[in-house]
Amino acid sequence: MAKKDTERGKSTRREWITYGGAVLAGGLLAGCTGESEGSTSPTADTETETAEESGSYTVSMEPVGELTFESVPDRWVAYDGGYADMGVALGKTDGMTGIGGSGRYYTDVYDELPGVSVERDMLEANDLGDADMSKEVFYELDNDVHLMDPQMLVNWFGWSETDVDEIATNVGPFFGNLIFRREDKWHDYRYYTLYEAFEKVAQLFQEEERFNAFQSLHDEFIAEIQRQLPPADERPNVLLVYEGSDEPETFSPYRLNDRGTSKKQWRDLGVSDALSGTGIHGISTTDRGRIDYETMLEIDPDVIMLRAHERKSATEFRETVLEFMRDHPVGSKLTAVQNGRVYRGGYLYQGPIHNLFLTERGAKQLYPDVFGDVTSDEKLFDRQRVADIVTGEF
Repeated sequence: MAKKDTERGKSTRREWITYGGAVLAGGLLAGCTGESEGSTSPTADTETETAEESGSYTVSMEPVGELTFESVPDRWVAYDGGYADMGVALGKTDGMTGIGGSGRYYTDVYDELPGVSVERDMLEANDLGDADMSKEVFYELDNDVHLMDPQMLVNWFGWSETDVDEIATNVGPFFGNLIFRREDKWHDYRYYTLYEAFEKVAQLFQEEERFNAFQSLHDEFIAEIQRQLPPADERPNVLLVYEGSDEPETFSPYRLNDRGTSKKQWRDLGVSDALSGTGIHGISTTDRGRIDYETMLEIDPDVIMLRAHERKSATEFRETVLEFMRDHPVGSKLTAVQNGRVYRGGYLYQGPIHNLFLTERGAKQLYPDVFGDVTSDEKLFDRQRVADIVTGEF
């Protein structure tokens, strides 16, 4: 719904006119467009004005369907770091007003990209998760668009469909799809790969050229990495788990074969899932199962990737978590522990910039003889080229 914004000195800041196939703006509700209550309804000619004539454009993404915008959204917020990273990659950092969970949005990678940064203090101050994703914080931030799956709000935070429609109508539409995993039973609509979702966001922000530049860089990088991989029968299997303690005793398992975007680097790096054939499920909304060292020993994976330690350096991780596992009476028997092949497992939410760094790190973790040790400073992709795309110098 179009909404008056006197702070910017223009009658409408956002004029998106279609949400999920239902017309919600364009003067259909009295007072919504800054017109007086006595304004007449749009004429038939106005209603049938084409996108080309009006300057509007249409984008679509499941589950929200089709949205039409009269201008490119300015203010935006993402629930997770993956979609936030997409916005940064597309040069839209200045419009970001907050984040759904600042603790899981890893911005330190931007320090390696000249001219690229985000305001960490702002993100932490405007953390929607701290407000339990309440509708009030959506009104306060007053964004043009919300880069998040509205069904996540319904299934994780107890929103109703009426709540979703209220914020979409009174504040700004939702545009996003929960893509980091594919194990939630309520997600019965289309999933997207990382770059399929990234392309949708690029269309939203009308930044297709930046997207194309990123896709070319990504494809070249992955092709070069894969060219150097050892034969399939010489690659390790990987157990990916989650546990935030420096002295872990039990773990939440992930499945690499669910094709969520949070495991993209492991698929690109050609490893197999150590849980294949075990009957053990990955984390989902309904399954929060745990495994212990005894179960892990039955599987005895070549490599263990442990999530929730991304604030540590590779060295810090080895000196804390790995050291504890080496001293554990059962954990010490694991082949991966004995060989020192326990590593940080990467972000839960990753966007295109994150993915480049995580793939580089994963290549070193899995194939140190080829790509160098994970503690080394060796670079496998061109940081300056990434920075140039983000800053518009490509």
